[in-house]
Amino acid sequence: MRRKLAAGNWKMNGMKASLAEIEALAKAHPDPACDLLICPPATLIAAAAEICQGTGVKIGGQTCHDRLAGAHTGDISATMLKDAGASAVILGHSERREDHEESSEDVRMLAKTAQSAGLMTVVCVGESLFQRQSTNTLDIIGAQLSLSIPDSSTGENLIVAYEPIWAIGSGLTPTKDEIGEVHDFMRARLEHRFGYGVGKSVRLLYGGSVKGSNAEEIFSISNVDGALVGGASLTAEDFGPIVSALEKA
Repeated sequence: MRRKLAAGNWKMNGMKASLAEIEALAKAHPDPACDLLICPPATLIAAAAEICQGTGVKIGGQTCHDRLAGAHTGDISATMLKDAGASAVILGHSERREDHEESSEDVRMLAKTAQSAGLMTVVCVGESLFQRQSTNTLDIIGAQLSLSIPDSSTGENLIVAYEPIWAIGSGLTPTKDEIGEVHDFMRARLEHRFGYGVGKSVRLLYGGSVKGSNAEEIFSISNVDGALVGGASLTAEDFGPIVSALEKA
């Protein structure tokens, strides 16, 4: 049985005062029936990890470098994230792919390095509105899965998050059938590549305008094992209902 996961991506948001939201989330869900992961900006990882010691909340990073150390000014390595208290890292988010021109091959290298450092890798895939309208969405997702995920992946070090780019922060959400089609497809592709056991154990998250009002419906969809949440994860008040819906799923 795959344990459900509610993951929050704070992106470039959060100051020291925002740590109170993580503390409030941990207090509101002292023994959660699902896994909880918050990925704050790198400046808050160490402090957040300290706050979450002994709680049901884990802390992660938002990206890393494909080298473990070296002359790479401004970058953060997977081992640095681990040392700061992170247990996971988000890789290949659409904003990284677009703003920093990260290719799927780049993402695979990042994931391989992060996995070697002992981090859980949350690899993101997703199509733009233009791609959905002009191309077979499953072809896009299939190519990203093949190129972004390293051969070293297992159910213990890989999570895949499907985030249709056109739904992120837009208020638009794909239909249940559209989400289900992609998640069922991803499950089948992972089982084919890694075998039934590993392919069945990798958790698949949905991301894209997930909020308390639609979470229960999204979590009822086949092969949706949780959510990667952006803006709604910034406060315990907004993220809490999503966590509660997942706990009931």
